[in-house]
Amino acid sequence: MPQIYRCITEDDTSTFCHRVSEALSKGWALHGSPTMAHDPSKGVMRMAQAVTKTIETEYHPDMKLGQQ
Repeated sequence: MPQIYRCITEDDTSTFCHRVSEALSKGWALHGSPTMAHDPSKGVMRMAQAVTKTIETEYHPDMKLGQQ
């Protein structure tokens, strides 16, 4: 079965945790560790977490990954 990948990014706030939690509740799995970097233009820390999911349908580049 095909597997899809996406990277969730957000400022380092509870919104990031909620976005990752929502993805996990929809069947996505963590892929690696989260990363953190400073965004000098906004003056904030940014978070990123890769997630993957096995899907029933064939992958297509037009897919809206967050809606899978």
